[in-house]
Amino acid sequence: MKMNIRGSKIKITSAINDYIENKIGKLDKYLENPDEITANVVVRVKGKDQTVEVTIPMKKLILRAEDTHTDLYAAIDLVLEKLERQIRKNKTRMKKKVNKDSIDFNIDFKVNKEEDENGKIVKRKIVETKPMNEEEAILQMNLLSHDFFVFTNEATNEINILYRRKDGNYGIIETK
Repeated sequence: MKMNIRGSKIKITSAINDYIENKIGKLDKYLENPDEITANVVVRVKGKDQTVEVTIPMKKLILRAEDTHTDLYAAIDLVLEKLERQIRKNKTRMKKKVNKDSIDFNIDFKVNKEEDENGKIVKRKIVETKPMNEEEAILQMNLLSHDFFVFTNEATNEINILYRRKDGNYGIIETK
């Protein structure tokens, strides 16, 4: 797997780079054609906390995990554990959905504007939705580790919003 490693308020030394490549490279055993995949790794520092975010866009889905720790190497290990847990948890569901040629999970996010003021919109994303059923939307939301997911319902061809309820179940908001 190729790596795109960036640092925000931190210089990525060769030791950090090697550690990230070694750890995240362990995911190759779970992936088909890992040479065609590029993992995007962002390391951020805020005070004493070090945050590592890994996004792995693939043909049919996106794997994403983020973790924060005071020790950078521990944060990298925690992110790797989260990604492996996601893959193991959703392995059969992913195989079943990825083998369907008609479904494409890829979503492109484009950041338009970023401000640094409280009480204001600080980030805006344009989301390209893909037609999928509710089960596939749940899978994609879980893989992204989000609490909600916007998708085009393939049955109604309408925009739907899937969200995780506090009781652990899911809800759907349908638009007209």
